[in-house]
Amino acid sequence: MRYVLTVNLKDDPAVIAAYRRHHREVWPEVVDSLRRAGVEQMDIHLLGRRLVMILELSDGLDFRRTLAAHVASSPRVAEWERLMKSLQEPTRDAAPGEWWAMMEPVFSLEKQIPAIDGGANRARSS
Repeated sequence: MRYVLTVNLKDDPAVIAAYRRHHREVWPEVVDSLRRAGVEQMDIHLLGRRLVMILELSDGLDFRRTLAAHVASSPRVAEWERLMKSLQEPTRDAAPGEWWAMMEPVFSLEKQIPAIDGGANRARSS
């Protein structure tokens, strides 16, 4: 299952630089914990101060429960997560109590019907 989530970094160049620095050398305990929790792939992208995380989990796993189990897996992982949270703030579009906000999927190339005729018929019928 794939989830796409977003959160902002605090509006401070030093905070953004610190976040980048920390993620160049993620603590090994954090990586191990994510894998044990069922995270198959995690990518975090940054634009300005907006973070977007693409999270792929083993089938059947819910991202909230998976990330909660990850945070609870060890004091060292909890320390990392507290440190990262100290650099972040929810987006204004986040639901009350939500930190990393779930982004709405609006398009998937994978779900599009291939055009056998190069799309000529589809263009006429639109």
